[in-house]
Amino acid sequence: MKLGMLHVFENPAGAPEQRIVREHIDLMVEAEALGFDSVWPAEHHFSTYGWCASPQVPLAAVAARTSRIRLGTGIVALPFHHPVRLAEDFAFLDLLSEGRVEFGVGRGYQPQEYAGFNLDQSRSREMFDEALRLIIQCWTAPRVDFQGRYWQVSDVAVLPKPLQRPHPPVHVAAISPESFERAGRSGFNLLMGFAFGLTFEGARRGLEAYRAGRAAVGLDPDGGRRSCLMMVYPARSHAQARREFREPLSWYYDAIARQAAPAQGYVPSYEYYARSRDFARHLQVDDLVDTPAMVCGDVDHCVEKLSHVAREFGFDELLCWTRIGALPQGKVRAAMELLAGEVLPRVRATTATATV
Repeated sequence: MKLGMLHVFENPAGAPEQRIVREHIDLMVEAEALGFDSVWPAEHHFSTYGWCASPQVPLAAVAARTSRIRLGTGIVALPFHHPVRLAEDFAFLDLLSEGRVEFGVGRGYQPQEYAGFNLDQSRSREMFDEALRLIIQCWTAPRVDFQGRYWQVSDVAVLPKPLQRPHPPVHVAAISPESFERAGRSGFNLLMGFAFGLTFEGARRGLEAYRAGRAAVGLDPDGGRRSCLMMVYPARSHAQARREFREPLSWYYDAIARQAAPAQGYVPSYEYYARSRDFARHLQVDDLVDTPAMVCGDVDHCVEKLSHVAREFGFDELLCWTRIGALPQGKVRAAMELLAGEVLPRVRATTATATV
């Protein structure tokens, strides 16, 4: 199992924006030295929940200061961009980084982002599908001729081409069973996120749909890489972990209620989001101990819970959302050191033993 880290570039405390940028870049660079396998900045717009408009920009900065760590996007919201420009940018990043790009994509889920770009969110799925087909063509065809509903390209040589062939690995975000099934049919890798309301039962149904989608197009049902996003915060004691993570979690549940709740029916966990603001006001971290949303506690607790999830769902990479809210930089680093140095090595050993 590999270890990655999500970065949202949130700023709930009103800190200087330049400081937020530097802190996230520094953490992504330090992740390589600590032994992380990947970093995944996420695209967001128009709020302090996150304002990394173009993940390729911080990843270019990280690429210049690292040599090994994989450069993922968690995710790029395809409907917000012209696909040709995305193809060009990420091909350039792949060349710059000597072939380290992991292209994570999704539709986006926040209504205010669609409103800010004057886009109809109900058309997000067909826009996503069309954009991804065009990007793959840009990366693989000598010349591009594409006549879609939303984008048209006539006999254009799109350059440069990515270093990885036929193209960088593509990871499709999924929450609903339909999204899992479509990701499977696409033949691409899977990004699943317990942090965004996906339940264990929803994940089981989703993975069945992903396998069925792959089988329907003649692919190995058990193929494809599967990455799992969770809020993860280890510390030396239960009390310390839950004391330090409570305020960042409260911010998250309040923010996600404001950002996502208007999208009724868009994700299967609408009620989860709609209840989040009241939940945040009275949050006790213990409330989340038995949910898939997060792992927070001492090293033994984190190893036990992550080992259970890994055995249950067989994911290939854990993406940790640890730098949440205004959690101080030093506490984030300390948690990263425990994750890479103690928690994941034990989880790997436990899951390896279980499969022998």
